[in-house]
Amino acid sequence: SVIHPDKTVVVGTGVYAAIPEGFVGLVMPRSGLASRGIVAVPGTIDSGYRGEIKVVLHNTGNEPYTVCKHDRIAQLEILPVVRAQFDVVSDLGATERGSEGLGSTGR
Repeated sequence: SVIHPDKTVVVGTGVYAAIPEGFVGLVMPRSGLASRGIVAVPGTIDSGYRGEIKVVLHNTGNEPYTVCKHDRIAQLEILPVVRAQFDVVSDLGATERGSEGLGSTGR
């Protein structure tokens, strides 16, 4: 599969996995490949999925990139899932940061 510059493709891995209940699989980029402009778009595999694991790859570089069989194109992280319960409230309460947005923690 060839990925042309500024294009995105879906690549089948040939891998099938049953993620256990209470866990999630996160498809993450590999830093070495990303440093060459080929970035795996992060994705989530939930415990109910039973199909082939596929990876969305995007070419941010200036040259076409050929994906070959057995290439290491992404990594799969298996993490526990916390099932949060939310309460609807009218006030979130005050914090030191408050509602300051992007970049406000780096001051």
